[in-house]
Amino acid sequence: MVLTVGELINTSCKAVAVAVEDRDVDYIKDIAIKQARAGADYIDVNCGTRVDDEPETMVWLVQTIQSAVEKPLCIDSANSEAIEAGLTEAKEARPMVNSITAESNRYGEVLALVVKYSAKVIALCMDDNAIPDTASDRLRIANWLVNKLIEAGVRKEDIYLDPLVIPLSTSDLAGLDVLETIRAIKAEHPEVHTICGLSNISFGLPNRKVLNQTFLIQTMTAGMDAYVLNPLDRMMMGLLYTSEALLGQDEYCRRYLEIHRKGLYL
Repeated sequence: MVLTVGELINTSCKAVAVAVEDRDVDYIKDIAIKQARAGADYIDVNCGTRVDDEPETMVWLVQTIQSAVEKPLCIDSANSEAIEAGLTEAKEARPMVNSITAESNRYGEVLALVVKYSAKVIALCMDDNAIPDTASDRLRIANWLVNKLIEAGVRKEDIYLDPLVIPLSTSDLAGLDVLETIRAIKAEHPEVHTICGLSNISFGLPNRKVLNQTFLIQTMTAGMDAYVLNPLDRMMMGLLYTSEALLGQDEYCRRYLEIHRKGLYL
């Protein structure tokens, strides 16, 4: 079944930033609870805009979220100190790190934390040359990441490769490149997962929800099995559950029927 990471606790969102600045425990708890009830498997925690106190803020957020929900956390940061601060406090099941890359100045630091805390990891298909232009270049980086992570002791099933979604407004082939990358990764590494944030595809274009929802179905058909998304988007989650059933990923339509009985989305 598809794994979902709730993306809403992120200080790049103005309301969340204000709540974090004010240490508004109730506001953060409410977002966490709503995402958990909506079906998020993991709760993403991102306070990357707090450049002066990101590790301390990460600790506060992790503690606050865990006092409200029993969900594993996705510790999301470009700062290795903030990642470790979050991992140290993460108590619910095995956490996920978002993210590692093949960039020479980042790979080693993040890898050490993934191994130390036995965390799952999101691996971005990018290296020192930034985001690759083609599916073949992304696959090359994906192969390097998978091989290096496995050599370091990370299990295949704990690796989530992100093919990197760029806005369709910047490239006519943005969607196709991702679909080709997913198929190629699944052919080379069937036990490794793939994940992405959907909303990048629609950046700069009108009717963003429709583009995101359509891209969800297309990427699931290509083999994507995890997403960072807004679980409160009822249509998006409904399409996810129905696509699971139609793609043979929901035995006897059990999850589909359970969701139907609860009246959540369908």
